[in-house]
Amino acid sequence: MASSCSQLRPSRFGPSLPTTTTGGQSRMEDFELRSYQKEVVERPLRGENVIIWLPTGGGKTRAAVYVAKKHLETRERARVLVLVNEIHLVNQHYEKEFSRFLGGDYTVSKVSGATDERHFFGLVVKKSNVIICTADILHNCMMSKEEERHVELSDITLLIIDECHHTKKGTPYNKIMSVYVEKKLSGEQPLPQILGLTASPGAGKAKSQEKAVEHILQICANLDSAIVSTKNYIPELEEVVSRPKKEFNIVEKRPQDPFGDHVKSMMERIHEFMNLPGDVRLRECGTPEYEGDMVFLEKRGVEEGNRLLAQCAIHLRKYNDALLISDTLRTIDAYRSLDEYYTEFNTGIDGTDESLVGLFQENSQKLKKFAQDHHFENPKMGELKKVLLKQFAEDVSSRGILFTKTRKSTHFLNDWINETPVLKQAGIKAAILIGTGSGGTYMTQTEQMDTIHNFHQGTLNLLISTSVAEEGLDIPECNLVVRYGLITNEISHQQAIGRARAKNSRYSVVAQANSKEVHREHHNEYLEGLTGEAVFFVQNISDEEFREKITELQKNAITSMKMEEKYRAEKMSRCTPSSVKLLCRNCFKAVALGSDIRLFDNAHYVNVSPDFKQNYSCGDQHAIDKTFKDWEPGCKIYCKKCNQDWGYEIKSKKIGTLLNLNKKSFAFDTPSGTKTLKTWKDAEFKVEDFSFEEYCRENFPDFLD
Repeated sequence: MASSCSQLRPSRFGPSLPTTTTGGQSRMEDFELRSYQKEVVERPLRGENVIIWLPTGGGKTRAAVYVAKKHLETRERARVLVLVNEIHLVNQHYEKEFSRFLGGDYTVSKVSGATDERHFFGLVVKKSNVIICTADILHNCMMSKEEERHVELSDITLLIIDECHHTKKGTPYNKIMSVYVEKKLSGEQPLPQILGLTASPGAGKAKSQEKAVEHILQICANLDSAIVSTKNYIPELEEVVSRPKKEFNIVEKRPQDPFGDHVKSMMERIHEFMNLPGDVRLRECGTPEYEGDMVFLEKRGVEEGNRLLAQCAIHLRKYNDALLISDTLRTIDAYRSLDEYYTEFNTGIDGTDESLVGLFQENSQKLKKFAQDHHFENPKMGELKKVLLKQFAEDVSSRGILFTKTRKSTHFLNDWINETPVLKQAGIKAAILIGTGSGGTYMTQTEQMDTIHNFHQGTLNLLISTSVAEEGLDIPECNLVVRYGLITNEISHQQAIGRARAKNSRYSVVAQANSKEVHREHHNEYLEGLTGEAVFFVQNISDEEFREKITELQKNAITSMKMEEKYRAEKMSRCTPSSVKLLCRNCFKAVALGSDIRLFDNAHYVNVSPDFKQNYSCGDQHAIDKTFKDWEPGCKIYCKKCNQDWGYEIKSKKIGTLLNLNKKSFAFDTPSGTKTLKTWKDAEFKVEDFSFEEYCRENFPDFLD
């Protein structure tokens, strides 16, 4: 592998994405690469492993299509696989780029968790020239033993990895590349050529150039690639990728906050009621740090069997969330979040619940009165109104994105716009854009695509979005991007700036004076420059030194991975499954044994004991925005004693009903103490794979006679 011979002036290109058009079948002759694109594809066209670093809007994907075409034309039995990290990007890359330009001459297929083709992915790969899929699909099928699903890296000749800066730690990208690197180090061949694409490799939390260089080298090692960018055509790139005018719209802290003061007084009463452990020192209420304290205390309460501590921590987290909402949004939104929680509060089971619910009920009217008093309204909302009116009142054809932290805040901001006459009169037509998933707080993929389509058509002109709109999605160039109540890293910062790529666009940070948001924004500017300097440094390392550094990092990574696997194997053997009790995390009732749990379909942890049905009740239908080969979701299941959400039914076409359990709804009572799990893989007992024969023997003994 050779290192990059190109050079990069330390520069902070503003990310941006080109507007693409839809239509009939297009051919490669319909577009011509710009000079800087031709420069960055030189080494990939020679068959080298390369990361292309161009700002959003610089045409990375178009360059990748060009490399793919040349690869297909010149490589015998060539097969190109394009990896993306989100389901919605599968369709986007298929329709906007790869099928559009290659579909006339080659078989181009798309596979994701939302398509049936994932069940016979191996067959799709063998019959296709180009495949676009999510990283999860490829990794799962690499691990699968089913012939129709299984895929080897040797089946692929060119692997294109979109948003490749995500190739780190335990991500699907890195799991795939770990297999690649291990095969490479052992001399196993053939392996595919790698082409990574990124607008923002980031500085990896570095505070110095040395640490930033280490981060860039680690990304190169993870992808077994050099990193290239334009050297000779920077002026052309800067002309193509316009950078918005950045402004800080700063307000002073509200002089009085009776709602917040009263919430804090209620929190103090809970502190006294919960008998805080002597070794605990809580941080300031109304901060993310305090939320972290409550997560720790809830976990500690569960593991110590102290329900008072655990439940008080849960309620305090809700009050802290209300303070955070009040600091960012309308005070009435903060009140409504509390009122909704206590209105829907599950059945109380002891005096702890009665006291905590009673505290809210006796203070509810006073909180509501404070929340409705406009004399104490959040000044940031007034400044946000000015920012939006300045853009939309002056230019009705404007498009904008309002970035906010949580899914809940997108709904509150949308309500505020719809309830504010002056904003509606300015012609603002807003909609939320959040991530896809299951449950009422997410969007379906169809809803997400419909929202983006309406934004393209002009039916909508303002998206109120979480970080989902920062990277990847095909969103038209915007005149305004607003960062509101956000503390993010330099990658998110660069990608959000890239959405404001219309001429004379604005990037606005609405925040309180001397706040963490303002400090972080300035720090991200510094890290953006540090990233450019680090890439420049890495590109100028000699070929020999670069190879040595990358190989050493790869060997260290494989050694670390094997040590982690050994530790996990040792951890899983600490307890016998039958010695572990599953306790409801809310009421602490023992409801199952570890020996009742099986791994179904290599993804779902189900309870197979026929006795488990006496412990749960069924609720509404559980919704999942995709289909499965052999099963479909059934009803949600709840603890019969306390109504804690436990998971949902899996209705198998072959087996019947299985019960998929959410590990976060349980505590695990082991011989060495009670534990909570972040993932099922953290369990201290081995979970066996699901066996149809065993299940029938336990649940339908007469069936096998």
